[in-house]
Amino acid sequence: MQDLSSGPDWIQRGDLRFDVNAKADDPARTTQKQLLTMLQNLLVERFHLKFHYQTSEAAGFSLTLAKGGPKLRTSTSDEPKILFTAPDGEVAPKPQGKAIALIAQKYSMPMLVNLLSAVGQAGPGMDRTGLSGEYDFKLSWDSDAGPELAAALREQLGLQMKAERLPVSTFVVDAAEKPTSN
Repeated sequence: MQDLSSGPDWIQRGDLRFDVNAKADDPARTTQKQLLTMLQNLLVERFHLKFHYQTSEAAGFSLTLAKGGPKLRTSTSDEPKILFTAPDGEVAPKPQGKAIALIAQKYSMPMLVNLLSAVGQAGPGMDRTGLSGEYDFKLSWDSDAGPELAAALREQLGLQMKAERLPVSTFVVDAAEKPTSN
């Protein structure tokens, strides 16, 4: 997981917004990691950004196999996709409310860990399942009426979240300048 610590007050306030339009030479063959590196280089160039990374430990979780092993179906889908649905079946762009159903297609364990880090309120996560495939699955939980997320993971997918202290990388902005217009 990576956090952000900002430098100049105009970044800390967050009241300035900039539109950055850029395009990779071959978007279909460019990985997410390559895109993030390109974005970082663009910010260094346009904002004269100076930064460093700082590593610390934070309370988080590891995703492991539960007793009895995984209850996952190997994916037959063409591309990764997730949908959240409310109890009435209405599709939502992100989890809303306490009762949630997640339908995932062509989803890897690292992708699930990232999602759980965002919606599970357990902090940063680490995949320790040893599963390298991609899976199609449905996961339903209800924070009020049950099952809670951890129980749903164990019962429905054969996975469990274990509390663990994890390294967290913080992107620290040392200096930055407001860009000039093109």
